[in-house]
Amino acid sequence: MLSSTLYLVASLAASGFAQDIITEDSAFYGQSPPVYPTPQGTGTGDWSAAYAQAKELVSQLSREEKVNLTGGVDADSSCSGIIPPIPRVNFTGLCLSDAGNGPRTTNFVSAWPAGIHVGASWNRELAHKRAVGMGGEFRAKGVNIALGPVVGPLGRIANSGRNWEGFSNDPYLCGALAYQTVEGIQSTGVITSTKHFIANEQETNRNPEGDVFAVSSNVDDKTMHELYLWPFQDAVKAGTGNIMCSYNRVNNSYGCSNSKTQNGLLKTELGFQGFVVTDWGAHHAGVATALAGLDMVMPSGSSFWAGNLTTAVNNGSVPESRLDDMATRIIATWYKMKQEEGFPSPGVGMPADLTAPHRKVIAKSPSNKDVLLQGAIEGHVLLKNDNGALPLKSPKLISLFGYSAKAYDAYTPDSEGWNLGYQPAVSPYEQIAPNGTMITGGDSGANQPAYLSSPFEALSQRAYEDGSSLWWDFHSGNPGVDQSSDACVVVGNAFASEGWDRPGLHDDFTDALINNVASKCNNTIVVFHNAGVRLVDQFIDNPNVTALIFAHLPGQDSGRALASLLYGDVNPSGKLPYSVPRNESDFGPLQNETQPDGIYAKFPQSDFSEGVYIDYRAFDAKNITPRFEFGFGLSYTTFGYSDLSVALADGADFASYPSKPIVEGGHEDLWDTLVHVSATVKNTGDVAGAEVAQLYVGIPNGPVQQLRGFTKPVLKAGESTIVEFDLTRRDLSTWDVVAQKWLLQKGEYQIYVGASSRKLPLAASLQI
Repeated sequence: MLSSTLYLVASLAASGFAQDIITEDSAFYGQSPPVYPTPQGTGTGDWSAAYAQAKELVSQLSREEKVNLTGGVDADSSCSGIIPPIPRVNFTGLCLSDAGNGPRTTNFVSAWPAGIHVGASWNRELAHKRAVGMGGEFRAKGVNIALGPVVGPLGRIANSGRNWEGFSNDPYLCGALAYQTVEGIQSTGVITSTKHFIANEQETNRNPEGDVFAVSSNVDDKTMHELYLWPFQDAVKAGTGNIMCSYNRVNNSYGCSNSKTQNGLLKTELGFQGFVVTDWGAHHAGVATALAGLDMVMPSGSSFWAGNLTTAVNNGSVPESRLDDMATRIIATWYKMKQEEGFPSPGVGMPADLTAPHRKVIAKSPSNKDVLLQGAIEGHVLLKNDNGALPLKSPKLISLFGYSAKAYDAYTPDSEGWNLGYQPAVSPYEQIAPNGTMITGGDSGANQPAYLSSPFEALSQRAYEDGSSLWWDFHSGNPGVDQSSDACVVVGNAFASEGWDRPGLHDDFTDALINNVASKCNNTIVVFHNAGVRLVDQFIDNPNVTALIFAHLPGQDSGRALASLLYGDVNPSGKLPYSVPRNESDFGPLQNETQPDGIYAKFPQSDFSEGVYIDYRAFDAKNITPRFEFGFGLSYTTFGYSDLSVALADGADFASYPSKPIVEGGHEDLWDTLVHVSATVKNTGDVAGAEVAQLYVGIPNGPVQQLRGFTKPVLKAGESTIVEFDLTRRDLSTWDVVAQKWLLQKGEYQIYVGASSRKLPLAASLQI
């Protein structure tokens, strides 16, 4: 697939037309292999009853009613999309609404920690609890389909505007937390829409603009499976009812028109039983998209579907069986979540205008308070802590600086950006949000706080409680510092939003602010609310900068969480779900998005020629030492590792290829345990803490190491525990592009266990 694009370039050059701008899409035809027809949903596994009910209902529908299920309509609601009801068969319709980090564009809900924050927690159980809480809020508001979680973008491009919505740029970590999120939300009866399928790795040129087509992500088959498809596979395994196809083109075929990705990868290879919906406005063809596996169009069926789809079925361009499959998949998902049984009316708590009289639907629950706070706490990552600067030791005076320390000035339903996470931002194109603390990123992935605990509010409350004092300045780049300050806390941020990619990975104003404060304060603690990687080398070696925390995007309990960590009420336990290099150049071409250029001025081409080598895989391969490696994070205690044990599972099948039938998520035996690994982790410090123990595998003919396990025990001072990891066939396999199956190679595998991708004290080899 990728090689065909490179062949095209070479051919044009050889023909003497290297400088001619390509003006016709036909130049790229055939680069994405055709896969037809669309596999019909089979109702495998626990979908059986739902499919039986759906087929019975669909058999009663007219052709026009079936078509009405496949496209959105306008409604007096703030739902992102609406499918109309069919009262005569007791189908109540569907409300689809943003997003993967909690409900948006409504009231009486919570601002949950964002995806990147959950990734930094490395906590499956906490991710599940968050998902259950979010699902309950979506359900109370009458949202049938929550438009999340996000696993694409994975995070190939360092400055991608939407990396913060997902969990991690490592497919294993991302997939593990997506699995918990899907299970948790759907346990409340709300359907998850796992997005954006697939290789949606930049915002620039994500949609066609003028005479420039959407960017094409040109991905080879092996890379597609081992990186970008991996977390979607976990979501399908967890039972996600919906997949959202993406704006971008994949190997020069639009994501929602791509038969290889939708019919081939998703509905055949992964055995997906739910339905596929477009991203909003990502529909660029009619008959072609129906045949390529698309099932629903948002926000409207027009102009390609709606009546045109009826016509296409009438004239045989689209088989009636394809329309039946679309309708069946949609209705089966509705039945699967038991939404016919007492689910709130679609959009009941999603009024179109909150400033007009409306029904009060309170979705937030007191039972979620602990999860919201714990989620906010665990996504903070302590990266530097010199001289025991933290936790603070009964300070008498703290000086607080930085624009991200205070609450933003306005938050009402008619204030600028109130439902898009733009409240603290001056412009979405800026590197920072200078008008207040940042608890989420921007646009459709944002959420709605019921209240806001800013760092200033939380530290003021702490000063009141312990009788200490507080100075503050949220605006100056070179503030005065009281020399009797016990500590100076500088709070900055790094903004990102849907719709555009970040203009950089650090900003001069904040770096100067930090160094200016540090020149006057020998105990300067730096905190960043960061919607992605943030470079720190402009100040990190300053000896007066004694501590650094990446606070990510904590949601509404931001300040309360930070204060509890600063004062040692809780012990930091977050770890980086990405790497922090020393310089932008360390990312190479993967720092910035691909732009239209040269012969591709009208058809931008993003060649994923690095293959699977992104983030720590790339740094390992190129022997680049990051400033802070993937999986790194400090604690107020220390941990030791010992007693590594690696053993083949009794009775396991070590055949080269999986042989069992395809179920949701792929071949059933991909999930069989082949190897057991265990190790002892001991808290060797003086206070209780949680440690993320990580397992990496060196697979023959692949990256030096890849994450394949993690667990997070909580240990008292001096306490030990045995951590256990089960490695599945999938964990140990590589994608065979010839056999088109996961290959378990014969040979020697390396097993590593430790505290981060670069701190792995335990190692063993395994022969298969």
